[in-house]
Amino acid sequence: MENITSSDLPPGFRFHPTDEELIMFYLRNQAKSKPCPVSIIPEVDIYKFDPWQLPDKAEFGEKEWYFFTPRDRKYPNGVRPNRAAVSGYWKATGTDKAINSGSKYVGVKKALVFYKGKPPKGVKTDWIMHEYRLTDSRNQISVQNGSMRLDDWVLCRIYKKKNSGGGRVLEQKGVESSTQMDSVSHLLEMDYMSSVSQLFGENSSFEYFPNTIGSKIPYQYTDSGKLQVNESGFLNQINPLLHQFQ
Repeated sequence: MENITSSDLPPGFRFHPTDEELIMFYLRNQAKSKPCPVSIIPEVDIYKFDPWQLPDKAEFGEKEWYFFTPRDRKYPNGVRPNRAAVSGYWKATGTDKAINSGSKYVGVKKALVFYKGKPPKGVKTDWIMHEYRLTDSRNQISVQNGSMRLDDWVLCRIYKKKNSGGGRVLEQKGVESSTQMDSVSHLLEMDYMSSVSQLFGENSSFEYFPNTIGSKIPYQYTDSGKLQVNESGFLNQINPLLHQFQ
């Protein structure tokens, strides 16, 4: 069967396989030399590149990219993989996740973060890798003649984590602005109350109702009833008097 390239895929096609699908359909078939008829996941030694170079090596993807890659040993006769790249290294984070198909344990998922520089003083970046490995992959390759190959194939998903720091700064600025507005409103209300007290005397009895911006405006009971409030939230009968103090 002739392979179909990603350019032959219909518009709107998105590649979002589950962990089980990546293991059972893609990685297992790759290990058995039965590649997918649609060329979506290329064979790339990702450790020969930095992560920001990998999107150009991918067959398909917009925000995440998939690759089949071999793994080499860090030390002869050892089982630890070599995680060094061009200008940094990949470092495992968290615990491995077991992947099951039904009740059968079929694979392992490992999360790694890319660090620029040399360990242990590397600088953490936002580049993330999810590495998928078959449970029996390490038994497929034996150490022969000092070979450094650990696995023929593992499947890797590479993406860049979104930086959420800017959102927290904007949120904090919003809280500060709201607090400042509350303080200004409170000061204006206190100044207004002081002016009203001067007009009616310190022993005057006031009640309150909210105006359109949420603060409270006083009114006084008189023999003729409640004083009226205009659309601006000020007492009509005292506005002329207030202007005398301005």
